[in-house]
Amino acid sequence: MMIEIKGLSQSYQNKKVLENVNLTISENETCALVGRNGAGKSTFIHSMLGLLPVKEGSIQICGIDHKQEAWKKEIAYLPEKFTLYPQLTGDENIRFFASLEQAQVDEAKLEDCLRKVHLWDDRNERIKGYSKGMLQRLGLGIMLYYDSKIMILDEPTSGLDPIGRKEILSILKSLEKKTILFSSHHMDEIRQVCSHVAYLEDGTMTKYSMEEFNQKYQFVEE
Repeated sequence: MMIEIKGLSQSYQNKKVLENVNLTISENETCALVGRNGAGKSTFIHSMLGLLPVKEGSIQICGIDHKQEAWKKEIAYLPEKFTLYPQLTGDENIRFFASLEQAQVDEAKLEDCLRKVHLWDDRNERIKGYSKGMLQRLGLGIMLYYDSKIMILDEPTSGLDPIGRKEILSILKSLEKKTILFSSHHMDEIRQVCSHVAYLEDGTMTKYSMEEFNQKYQFVEE
């Protein structure tokens, strides 16, 4: 399993947010994280990424226990809100983040990532002139440069217009040999991209195949 979580529980000021949550995600699977506002999606993601200490339960990433540092190389994370450098160009931004991983930037890899997110032609423009959709695609391009086995995306299409959403979904669908977990409120996006759904409700999680989820929640083609 690429992600294996057992008995994860989290609470704030004696209020239980996650209670005995279990989740397994297989290699190359695309799974949506779904739940109402306040259901605990962000708490779950932050716990999995080590941004919150795990009080109860165990987490393994690519077979590596969460208490070890090596698992961090296996995951790339794109938060809902992230910071880039507006005075720099798209090319300069991705080069900066690439340099954090390796001293020598791989030019062919950088070009491939920018082309995959359709920003190669705009790479020399300062990103303060980018649209929100372009910024989101640049963030995704930086994730792809790291070439991690697992990609975690928190509301990747939040605030985008229909064209921007379509572009992000098209990129996600085109990726091969990636295990993806992303949270979304848009059921049409989940239907297009995901094979499974992890549904958070009242602090507990249930995983469904897309077909099972559609049937249980009467999620049908529009």
